[in-house]
Amino acid sequence: MTVALEPGANVRRRSLAPRSGTSHETETATAPRPQKAVRYDGPVDYALLAGTMLLVAFGIVMVYSASAVYAGHMHHDAQYYLIRQALYALVGFGGLTAAANLDYRKLRRLTYPMLGVTVALLVVVIAMGHSTNGAARWIRLGPIRIQPAEIAKVTLVVWLAHSLSKKQEKIRTFAIGFLPHLLMAGILMVLCLKQPDMGSAVVLLLLTFILMFVAGARTGYILGAVLTALPIAWYLVVGTDYRRRRWEAFQDPWAHRHGSSYQLIESMLSFGNGGVTGVGLGDSRQKLLFLPEAHTDFIGAIVGEELGFLGMCGLIAAYGFIIWRGVRIATRAADDHGSYLAFGLTSLFGLQALINLGVAMGVLPTKGLTLPFVSFGGSSLVVDLAAVGVLLAVSRGANLSPAKGR
Repeated sequence: MTVALEPGANVRRRSLAPRSGTSHETETATAPRPQKAVRYDGPVDYALLAGTMLLVAFGIVMVYSASAVYAGHMHHDAQYYLIRQALYALVGFGGLTAAANLDYRKLRRLTYPMLGVTVALLVVVIAMGHSTNGAARWIRLGPIRIQPAEIAKVTLVVWLAHSLSKKQEKIRTFAIGFLPHLLMAGILMVLCLKQPDMGSAVVLLLLTFILMFVAGARTGYILGAVLTALPIAWYLVVGTDYRRRRWEAFQDPWAHRHGSSYQLIESMLSFGNGGVTGVGLGDSRQKLLFLPEAHTDFIGAIVGEELGFLGMCGLIAAYGFIIWRGVRIATRAADDHGSYLAFGLTSLFGLQALINLGVAMGVLPTKGLTLPFVSFGGSSLVVDLAAVGVLLAVSRGANLSPAKGR
């Protein structure tokens, strides 16, 4: 068996095969000759894996704390959401394990099938999706609900990593390096907006801009697209009644205290109640049916109330650690494809955490985005853990390459 990296890498090759009648190991300091099958068998980033496991465990505890009263009232079972979140975590870690043991370059062959399935799911959810709070974002299969928008975010990153690495030599051209990527993101964004799900559409656009910038697309093209997108986004906000009400509530929450800003005000009260050290784990007042969606989109407010400012600092530090490890993997990746995959998935975690906590604190307008690894939700947790598995797969190649700065 031969463990090797891409041709030209300055690495040591170890051969375990017998030579000239002897079975002892031999090592050479020369670069390996080109091979058709290249394996990436380095160790995974165990620090990233440990950080993810701790964050998921913390999320399960907080979901139980935030949902027990609501679950008892609605489902007559205080552990209703706890059990489901734990099951989602088990499924997600199964996906993480499978993805971490997969050669991430095989995702190239799966890129277009993934894209086709994702588009089909988005069309299905628009046509016959399960509606909650006026938005049809879920496909119900018995007791299982699938949210295609969560899959679309990872699928877009996989496609962009494949396309940008393939077109690297022409990345600075408009017709090849810029326009196709913006159009593909636009298709997925339109399908999300039809649900409607503007939060996911915004994340898709930001992911596209980030990855094109990282790949070396012309900054002028990206800035031009941003300037073009701003008036469109403004039209989507002011041209839709509920979005306009949300914007007005964001500008002056207390003027809409018992209307469109009720949830935001209750969330801010949660942070205020928490103070520096919090009221104690399990002792939140706002989760007593005052704060809607306390275990999903606004779980950050319950963390702030029960664990206080220090607890929120710890949570933000945990996300910072995961982002640091993801960027580290991206900068040390063995090829451009792996680097773009890692940058894209890391950006996905960072953007969703930033937007979710910003909304809960009243810094950003309300958007229905989950807090990665912490909020209750099967689709988001399973997809996010599978994405971490891809990051770990990329880290296996990076950890075999001293040339990448280990």
